[in-house]
Amino acid sequence: MSLVKSLRITGIAEGISFLVLLGIAMPLKYFADLPLAVTYVGWVHGALFILFAGLVWRAMDVYNKGFLWLGGGLLASLLPFGTFVWDREVKKLMAHPNS
Repeated sequence: MSLVKSLRITGIAEGISFLVLLGIAMPLKYFADLPLAVTYVGWVHGALFILFAGLVWRAMDVYNKGFLWLGGGLLASLLPFGTFVWDREVKKLMAHPNS
């Protein structure tokens, strides 16, 4: 699988896991007294976050992007829906891999 495809899939999975953590697991913890929801979803989200950050770093290196590009990817991973918006930047790598 190509780096760009891996980055896109991981970004979407990371974004979904973040939304599940915020929208489902956190309310279950605080309103239904089910703290394990946050434990399990948080663990999955954390693993996806680390994988996503590593892939962004690798893509920055492979595609000669700057630290501003890296910062944009990492910032996107901290904002709800951010990785879905940032996916447009990743799609540009598919169209113009050397730009």
